[in-house]
Amino acid sequence: MKILYYDCFAGISGDMNLGALVDLGVNPDFLIAELQKLRIEGFHLEIQRDIRRGISGTKATVVIENPENEKHRHLRHVEELINQSSLSAEVKSRSLKIFDLIAEAEAKVHNISKQAVHFHEVGALDSIADIVGAAICLDYLKVDKVMSSPIQLGGGMVKCAHGLMPVPAPATALIVQDVPVKTGLVQHEATTPTGAAILVATVDEFNAHIDFTIQKTGYGIGQRDISEVPNVLRVYLSEENENIDPAQLEEAWILECNIDDMNPEWYDHLFTALFKAGASDVFLTPIIMKKSRPANMLSVLCPQNLLPKMKSIIFNNSTTIGIREYAVAKTVLERTAKVIETELGTVRVKCSYFNGREIRFKPEFEDLKKLAAQHGLSLNEVERIIAKTR
Repeated sequence: MKILYYDCFAGISGDMNLGALVDLGVNPDFLIAELQKLRIEGFHLEIQRDIRRGISGTKATVVIENPENEKHRHLRHVEELINQSSLSAEVKSRSLKIFDLIAEAEAKVHNISKQAVHFHEVGALDSIADIVGAAICLDYLKVDKVMSSPIQLGGGMVKCAHGLMPVPAPATALIVQDVPVKTGLVQHEATTPTGAAILVATVDEFNAHIDFTIQKTGYGIGQRDISEVPNVLRVYLSEENENIDPAQLEEAWILECNIDDMNPEWYDHLFTALFKAGASDVFLTPIIMKKSRPANMLSVLCPQNLLPKMKSIIFNNSTTIGIREYAVAKTVLERTAKVIETELGTVRVKCSYFNGREIRFKPEFEDLKKLAAQHGLSLNEVERIIAKTR
């Protein structure tokens, strides 16, 4: 399995990410040509060799040709730029996911809707190029899995459009919620909101410990050069060791509670909140409680680090007064997600593998429903057409 690993010992920004992935092997001419598919003028990408504290690598700089003419944008403007481009469906999907993460964080910080967010740094041409460029580079590398170390956020204060803010900036702090981070290595902003969103939107696993064969190393050179810590982003291209079982054994936790006095209509809201917070699975089991009362047992499967959040959601959104918890082991097949083109339109699919062989191919149900409604077909007919065009 081909792995891209981010070693964020000094943080990450959008331009550091572009430089690192070009240094790793992305063809810079390909990247520049793909960015031109956005059909927007006023910027160009400069790629050159540079060095930080004895470490040489690639520096990518988005040059804004007329800064005084650059306009701020709302989320819908960015979405229109991307959707109306001739970029691939997968690049569009990944780019929009990254922008949506930033918009959601900014909306919470300023207590407004996502569509009302007035992008400053993020809506500018350089950040559009950084984010769409990240999606282009990941598509070029064709990796099966993206991993990352804990993210170094830095420290001190940062100056942004709204004035001085503590590091991490409020939007960055929301974006990296529930992923491992470190602080204090340097007294400046080591990870920008754009860099954080790129990682959170694309990384499959955060892990400080690596167990794979490194095939290639790339370094992305940052713009800053004022610290003893080299301002670089290191990335590895790797192959997972063959002695690792493709059906991974993972530890997870189960939360359970018995409920016999709750309005059944509440369950939909409870399930939505649990899944949105990161639950791996949520389900109900019919049971009989004391005095022969019919009831439901709520079960929630999640990683250990999400236990406090899951308990809070259950207590605040159900009538239970107690929760059981215990660790379980689960065996998980290797999985990949991708977007494919069919005669009916684009479809998101999930593939599962065992011993290197694909054994499951499952289109996203919401995409099936959408295509069935658009073309006046049954779900069975849509599934058959998708299966033929694989």
